[in-house]
Amino acid sequence: METNLNNEQEQTILKELATKKVIQLKSFFRHLFVYAIVMVLFLLREYTNLPVNFFPIRYLNWVVIIIWSAVIAGSAIDLFASYTIFGKEWEERKMKSILEKKYKKQKWE
Repeated sequence: METNLNNEQEQTILKELATKKVIQLKSFFRHLFVYAIVMVLFLLREYTNLPVNFFPIRYLNWVVIIIWSAVIAGSAIDLFASYTIFGKEWEERKMKSILEKKYKKQKWE
């Protein structure tokens, strides 16, 4: 059974998906910006004699940096490479599946 959505409903769904994507991108780039600043400070502390030993930088070590780098890489893969793995066809099938479940559960008066 295939649900027939009119153009307005499709536009609403696409707008919601686009809004979620923009929020994810904004969050990722903020996280990347903070990561870059902390990496610069950490590398300055490790490889120079500059006194950058203040509160958050004091507690950083290589283990924390490696874990944080893995999280950043995982976030980037999830955000950018998921489209190559889960292409447009997969998204459309998944969206139809979710909408069908929603309409099956909806009670009509």
